[in-house]
Amino acid sequence: MDRRRVNSRIADGPDYQPTTTTTTASKITTSKSLFLVLIIFVSSLMTLALVYNQFPDLEESEKPHVKLPWDLEEAKQLGLVLDRYKDKYFYEVMFGVFVTYIFLQTFAIPGSIFLSILSGFLFPFYLALLLVCCCSAIGASLCFFLSNLLGKKLVRRFFPERAAQWSKAVAKHKNNLLNYIIFLRVTPFLPNWFINMTAPVIGVPLMPFALGTFIGVAPPSFVAIQAGQTLHTLTSTSDAWSWTSVIVLSAFAFISLIPVLLKKRLQEKFD
Repeated sequence: MDRRRVNSRIADGPDYQPTTTTTTASKITTSKSLFLVLIIFVSSLMTLALVYNQFPDLEESEKPHVKLPWDLEEAKQLGLVLDRYKDKYFYEVMFGVFVTYIFLQTFAIPGSIFLSILSGFLFPFYLALLLVCCCSAIGASLCFFLSNLLGKKLVRRFFPERAAQWSKAVAKHKNNLLNYIIFLRVTPFLPNWFINMTAPVIGVPLMPFALGTFIGVAPPSFVAIQAGQTLHTLTSTSDAWSWTSVIVLSAFAFISLIPVLLKKRLQEKFD
């Protein structure tokens, strides 16, 4: 399909229903949008630095391990350091994980899976699950707003065909968007960063997006947090997955569609 035609359909085609925030954001020039995003990014880095400075004094051997984990080994080393201070500085440790997780989600930076596993290692299961779900929903919502500033230009340039396909799916499920977002979060059909960036561009409202994210990330987070309880024995993130995990996620995905199927049956019956 011709790229110009696809871009036009994403921007103002029949499948695209712009929200008020998207319309307002479109009035801001690209240079101003970039400047705002840069300010937000620098402010976020300063917040991370402030949280780090509030942490108790570390031993010299521990300092190199207190950083964003990019792989499982770094997550293990960070977990061992934080575990030493967790009992005495519980809220400082939890707030540090909270802020870092939101930072990664807001700017679509890889690594949040390691923080999910780390949360399972550091905190009681249900607290870790609530923490990860809240961080995912807040971070995705902040990414949603940032995408309102720059998302349309990026999507039209790099993902026009894929965004057009999702725009059709959103229009098809516009009366069941909450269940649809939950289904997408549970299943791997679309990457989370793509959902966060594209959702405001094609007109997904914030409320079903945020709530669907909070509920939808729970099942996969359940698996990661459970794996975190045996962090010291993991050799790769794939060790967290099993046939039981796949079956559980498939069951949750099916459950998320039950209200939609029932609604369709009722509509067909009364129509």
